[in-house]
Amino acid sequence: MTPDFLGLDPKSVLLLGPLLAGTLSVLFQRAAAVIGLVGMGVGLFGAVGLAVTLMEHGPMATQLAGWAPPLGIQLYADGLAVFMILMTAWIGAAVGLFTVGSWGITTSDQDTGAHVRARTYFWPLWMLLLAGLNALYLATDIFNLFVTLEIVGLTAVGLTALAGTRQSLQAALRYLIIGLVGSLMILLGVDYLYTAYGRVDLGSIQSADTSITATLALLIMLAGLAIKAAIFPLHFWMPDAHSSATVPASAILSALVVKAALYMAMRLWLAFAPPTDFLPILFGVMGAGAIFFGSFQALRTRRLKMLVAYSTVAQVGLVTLVFAATGTIEAASVWRGAVFLMLAHAIAKAAMFLAAGRLIEEMGHDRISSLRRLPAGGKPAAFAFVIAAISLVGLPPSGGFVGKWLLLDGMIAGEIWIWVSVVLISTVLSASYMLRVIGRLLRRSVLPSERQDGSANWRLGDGVALGLALVALVLGFGSYLPLNLIEIGAPFPTFTAAEPAVTYGADGADL
Repeated sequence: MTPDFLGLDPKSVLLLGPLLAGTLSVLFQRAAAVIGLVGMGVGLFGAVGLAVTLMEHGPMATQLAGWAPPLGIQLYADGLAVFMILMTAWIGAAVGLFTVGSWGITTSDQDTGAHVRARTYFWPLWMLLLAGLNALYLATDIFNLFVTLEIVGLTAVGLTALAGTRQSLQAALRYLIIGLVGSLMILLGVDYLYTAYGRVDLGSIQSADTSITATLALLIMLAGLAIKAAIFPLHFWMPDAHSSATVPASAILSALVVKAALYMAMRLWLAFAPPTDFLPILFGVMGAGAIFFGSFQALRTRRLKMLVAYSTVAQVGLVTLVFAATGTIEAASVWRGAVFLMLAHAIAKAAMFLAAGRLIEEMGHDRISSLRRLPAGGKPAAFAFVIAAISLVGLPPSGGFVGKWLLLDGMIAGEIWIWVSVVLISTVLSASYMLRVIGRLLRRSVLPSERQDGSANWRLGDGVALGLALVALVLGFGSYLPLNLIEIGAPFPTFTAAEPAVTYGADGADL
């Protein structure tokens, strides 16, 4: 028995494929888009291969160069890690297709300097970000989690600045400075953990007795991750960064990058029992604050991309409520719901940003008040936005509905009624600010130029946005597939698999 998929180790493919594609796209800039598409295809191949291998063999741990922890680096794949990798691969592939449809494969004489710069540097940054995300999901020690999160954060800053506008550069600089503060806090926590245990691999630390130093380390690292995940009230850098970036970058930042910090926080939370009853309550309050503040800002903003960005603040707060359910009798249901919500949010939010990008192309701006005067060419994107909003609100049969149902089911069983009410109120608020957009799109005025021919010309970007939105809508029908996947290795409530994980060396042989 080997962990190969069609003769290749899928974990190596996931890490080396995007890195190689990113390097080649720097060396051969004219072919960057083609190389990037190939890199995404390789990443998608590796993600599917890893999922197939996981279902055949169960959780797997690969020790690089044959060195076991704590001296060596180990890559661990359980259901939760593979779930996140698959989500990243599929959404990344969709964003890549949209980028090609909007920017094309090669430059033309009509392209501006900003257009050429964005096209040239997007693919190397995106490939490095993809490799960082995959490495983060496979990492098994806290120091490598920190390193891979830094790769993700720095490349995200670069993607934010690609638009080249004053607003995007200011947002990227703010993103960088705030991100460095969070990074220093996480690194300080790693140092404290090493002081307490003499090692930083999660498998050993979670089985050890918790000391005061380890408790302090957990608190510091969670604070740093709260900054990187933009959890209220540490969210202030995120709306400007997501709304001012280019459309493909906005989709990646909102759908995927914020999930990396949330994933690391979940792993740490599951590895360490929360030291006090106050900590779950604190995270619950932060989540509720994010829901109310993000929804309020989305209700009052005048720009479409900013509305979508503030809705991310609110949705991150909804996922954060999972930490408040720790210790209840149905905590596992709440955790599954939170993870499924991350998938539903990622798909819907990517669809929304891509649809918003197409609307901006048609209108030349993103003022919400002008959506009623949308040209016919924007009708497909408007349709995609409306469908994605159904999932974001949490209406059946969407993925958002299933995630909220699991969240509520666990909270009701645990009789934590205050958080049940917060989830229900969040649904009403999200419906309110989404209706601001949907109402205008449904009452679209017919422009004089459309009275003879109101047909819309479909573009690749429209198809990608609509495809993602439809997946978010029907995700509820196939929810058993991802829910069954995250159960492999039993990541809830501990990091260790329920049955011994199959361990392989770097050459694929059983250890």
